[in-house]
Amino acid sequence: MPFVFLDPGPLIDGDLRLIAPDAKWIDELLCSATHPQTFREEPAEANQTRQKLLDFLRIAPGGQQLSDPSTGRVPAYHFWMLADPPVGNPLDPPIQIAGGMGVRVGTTREIELYSGNIGYHVYPPARGRRFAERACRLVLPLLRRHGMERVWITCNPDNVASRRTCERLGATLVDTIEIPRDHPFRSRGETAKCRYLISL
Repeated sequence: MPFVFLDPGPLIDGDLRLIAPDAKWIDELLCSATHPQTFREEPAEANQTRQKLLDFLRIAPGGQQLSDPSTGRVPAYHFWMLADPPVGNPLDPPIQIAGGMGVRVGTTREIELYSGNIGYHVYPPARGRRFAERACRLVLPLLRRHGMERVWITCNPDNVASRRTCERLGATLVDTIEIPRDHPFRSRGETAKCRYLISL
């Protein structure tokens, strides 16, 4: 059976709304990526460019990315976190795109060990509002509708905020494993992953 993307419906939790990536939000996302606080705290995020975003939108139109059997990639939904009203430190410009997330439907060895079913990031100016936790809660029913009973989330051992997010979601820490030296995550300086499991 070919994979069928589902209509996730409105994904809203108070001042947080998950939206499908769209070209009309590129300027807002670039403002978040190049925000002074992002530069200070997550300089790698500041490397985002308009062209990279346009390339991403071509790969995942409407936030829907098809599987690729040649690479083992499963189908995925992508969302951008829209904060309404805009959020941030009063001393810096506010941002409206608070972060993003990917939701991978299916289970592979790569997902169970390293990538997880849900990946998320929140830009520094929007942190402290539990956007990642709230976004995860919004998409868990979508994974359940796809027949998934177990959801993996991984994070780096030193990412205290992400580990707390997993704990607040009721996820169980299964173990912490070393990332193989030939894995692409190594090029990002990552050496280990905590593996959390949520039972739906």
